[in-house]
Amino acid sequence: MTASYPSTSVGDWAEYAVPHQAPEIELLRAHFAGHAYERHSHQAYAIGVTEAGVQAFNCRGAARASLAGMVMAFNPDEPHDGHAADAQGFTYRMLYISPELVRRVIQAAREERAAALPYARTPVIEDRELAAHVSALHRALAEGAPRLDCDALLDAAILCFAARHADRGAITQGAAAPGEIALRRVRDFLHDAPLGEDIAADTLARLAGMSRFHLWRAFRRRYGLPPHAYRMQRRLAAARDMLVQGEAPAAVAAALGFADQSHLHKRFKGAYGITPGQFAAAAATRKYPDAPAERYGRRDDWR
Repeated sequence: MTASYPSTSVGDWAEYAVPHQAPEIELLRAHFAGHAYERHSHQAYAIGVTEAGVQAFNCRGAARASLAGMVMAFNPDEPHDGHAADAQGFTYRMLYISPELVRRVIQAAREERAAALPYARTPVIEDRELAAHVSALHRALAEGAPRLDCDALLDAAILCFAARHADRGAITQGAAAPGEIALRRVRDFLHDAPLGEDIAADTLARLAGMSRFHLWRAFRRRYGLPPHAYRMQRRLAAARDMLVQGEAPAAVAAALGFADQSHLHKRFKGAYGITPGQFAAAAATRKYPDAPAERYGRRDDWR
């Protein structure tokens, strides 16, 4: 199922789909001039191609720009933001591929030998062949191409990315910062605490044994986001899971500690470019993987 809709900014549009041939992949194609992504991350690999304009973003401590024909590659849980570099905006298509699917493709290519997840060396890649593979896979999935064709295109895209632009080994975000044990303790607490619980900054500071200002700086340096933003990403990821299971956005907001449904709506769209309702409508395909997908790209069907 495809969700196509206008953005709140005049001229912005986005198309989102979960293809029935590959429920472990999500598709996004969009044009944004006014919309700006908040700093966020994805549990999946996010690999896409800029088709027109310039997409500017911050990732790995530096300002980046992806021009037409360039590939963007974000590792799972890698924080980044995004916005148009000028008033003309940018158009791009993105694949969100589960890490386990990436692992299976690489392992199959290695004749079932164990395979480590690839780690993209840079979030902006100039490689016409890889861009062609990514675009072809996106189009094939969006248009409902046969599974065998999509599988072949998936193999080509992932193996080209892994061989040319990624290092082998466990995904990490760099060398450990001072106080690594204390920072891991805080991170584990943020993972384990109920997501609807309201946690105070002083609670985390006492857990780390440092001032909350020191903790904020050190945590962001180590994990790419300060504790409150890291916690928000956990809540948004849980919201996605609940929406896939059929929970109503209002119930999701209440369960995960959002102020109300509009708060969930704002933060969800700020991170993913689509609303919770639109995500849920397209993600429903996962519950019925053999159902025919709607035709992709019908912007007269905006809702």
